[in-house]
Amino acid sequence: MEYLVWIGAMITLLGVLGLVWCVVIALRAKRQGLDENAMKSKLQRVVVINLGALLLSAFGLMMVVVGIFLS
Repeated sequence: MEYLVWIGAMITLLGVLGLVWCVVIALRAKRQGLDENAMKSKLQRVVVINLGALLLSAFGLMMVVVGIFLS
C-alpha cells in the first residue's frame, strides 16, 4: 500500500498549493483597491476554490493515513 501513501501525499500537496493560490488571489484583490461589490464577488469565488482545495488536501491526508494503516 506504499503507492497509496505517495498518491495521497501528491493529492495533499495539490490541495496545499490550491490554498496558497487562494491567498495570492486574495492579496492581489486587496492590493487592487476594488470597490466593495467587486471585492465581494472576487472573494466569493476564492472561498469556493479555498473549500475545494481544503477538501482535496483532507482527502489526500486520509489516503496517507489509510495507506499507512494498511502497510
